Amino acid sequence: MPRHGVSPGQGRPRSDGEQASDRSSGAPCLRLLWLGLALALALPNSLVLWSPAEAHPLPAQGHSAKFIRIAPQLQEAFGWWNLTCPTCKGLFTAIDFGLRNQASVAWVGSVAIKLCMLLKIAPPAVCQSAVHLFEDDMVEVWTRSVLSPSEACGLLLGSSCGHWDIFSSWNISLPAVPKPPPQPPKPPAPGSPVSRVLFLTDLHWDHDYLEGTDPNCENPLCCRRDSGPPPASQPGAGYWGEYSKCDLPLRTLESLLSGLGPAGPFDMVYWTGDIPAHNVWQQSRQDQLRALTTVTALVKKFLGPVPVYPAVGNHESTPVNGFPPPFIKGNQSSHWLYEAMAEAWEPWLPAEALRTLRIGGFYALSPRPGLRLISLNMNFCSRENFWLLINSTDPAGQLQWLVGELQAAEDRGDKVHIIGHIPPGHCLKSWSWNYYRIVERYENTLAGQFFGHTHVDEFEVFYDEETLSRPLSVAFLAPSATTYIGLNPGYRVYQIDGNYSGSSHVVLDHETYILNLTEANEPGATPHWHLLYRARETYGLPNALPTAWHDLVYRMWRDTQLFQTFWFLYHKGHPPSEPCGTPCRLATLCAQLSARSDSPALCRHLVPDASLPNVQSLWSRPLLC
Repeated sequence: MPRHGVSPGQGRPRSDGEQASDRSSGAPCLRLLWLGLALALALPNSLVLWSPAEAHPLPAQGHSAKFIRIAPQLQEAFGWWNLTCPTCKGLFTAIDFGLRNQASVAWVGSVAIKLCMLLKIAPPAVCQSAVHLFEDDMVEVWTRSVLSPSEACGLLLGSSCGHWDIFSSWNISLPAVPKPPPQPPKPPAPGSPVSRVLFLTDLHWDHDYLEGTDPNCENPLCCRRDSGPPPASQPGAGYWGEYSKCDLPLRTLESLLSGLGPAGPFDMVYWTGDIPAHNVWQQSRQDQLRALTTVTALVKKFLGPVPVYPAVGNHESTPVNGFPPPFIKGNQSSHWLYEAMAEAWEPWLPAEALRTLRIGGFYALSPRPGLRLISLNMNFCSRENFWLLINSTDPAGQLQWLVGELQAAEDRGDKVHIIGHIPPGHCLKSWSWNYYRIVERYENTLAGQFFGHTHVDEFEVFYDEETLSRPLSVAFLAPSATTYIGLNPGYRVYQIDGNYSGSSHVVLDHETYILNLTEANEPGATPHWHLLYRARETYGLPNALPTAWHDLVYRMWRDTQLFQTFWFLYHKGHPPSEPCGTPCRLATLCAQLSARSDSPALCRHLVPDASLPNVQSLWSRPLLC
């Protein structure tokens, strides 16, 4: 849904005074102004893209806080120029017009490449490829958002000259139907049917993976044809994968899918995206479609008649994270991707699901009586989706659509599972807080939430909004198939209350399976996927309901040994060599309590209030997924 005053399905309307005019003669000054604003936007995200990654609970805070912090300095700087409102709007109109010129886009790109290399954000070849890949879309977004006359002059000169509402707060509407009293699910009767649901996420197939190449090359992704040989004293990439910044060869994914037998049989499969590799600086649409069709064909081959329900990951598009809302039309839209997905996944999805998939990358269906499955496009909540600078208010109307689906399910007496890629605690603040509201309202209907993206094994607990103390739902974040970065390959199996009348459809337990790369890469060895752990058995849980996971966090805070077990499993049996000390442990545990972004109060019972700002600063370390 658009911001107030914008009709559905449209971008921000412009007044006549905002239309483009001829570029002024002060082109160098305009370019410097553009460069300053571009750097304020681009460099922090670039650093997230190329910085050495580590598994961590929450990514950096959103752009809105950043702009609020710099606004007074910008206003003071522009005040020195005695800038009037008409002059400001004329200036930014000229900037917008000038930047849409292809020569200006190329000039901006060349400056960005030089800065990328000067600041050593990435190797020169990566800088060049990445800028060329992103420049057209980024210029389009900036001229329609932060550089539009109304937005920019509202920021610089105040509300009398425009309205700055980039990432401003917004709310969806909930139905007037009163919320039923909370009814926690009851344990199923002994002998009740149990369903096994295979969960695949973050497969990240690297078409150019090559055994023996350098796993520690200078590029953001290694173990590839262009990685070169390793130093003489160091081993090269393993045959099945590598504990480094590397993705997987196709043979490892084939091994995973062909070796599922001991973990099955499965009633259905949830597959939450991120199919292509992390070589995000050099991906074409053809590359992304090849990954989609190749891996989808592999899943169909090995899973046969088992129904598969996919969700869209942030790496499916190119440029990475670039998912325009449906009001963006033409070649810059996501039509090319959603249409290919609908064609590839048509055997698994009914007509209505394919219809909404083609529009916005999300859908709903009924896999069995009494259960509704909702697949969300979590890119519409993503902090890294630069298209949301234009309009971040409920993109594609997805959350309002979700409310309608949940209300209809409540009316029918159905239960609901939600699948998606990016977890809600990692989303833009307004999206995340609205989603949290929805989960609380429909806690009796929502039986399970399943996400991926972080590559590690964790969860996020939801609480009642009034007291933030009653656990009412849990989102399970399953570990990745890929090794990126320094992990064993893995997958998850959920045991769910089965297919019978009156089923709660809640998660009863889950199992995680891995491939030990150290063993698999030994000369003459064959890959053996084995059970790493069962959640209830390992953690001593009475059940897999929200309160049990809430209690586990507090038990891990008191019991260091229990936390070390969690830390080992969090990394799929291959934790980093550096120990996780008290600050690391606190940040990790706080993340399990934080299904709502930018909400440190959720940890208030874990640590004294005085410590919360320090905990929040720990969350701001970058996450590369």
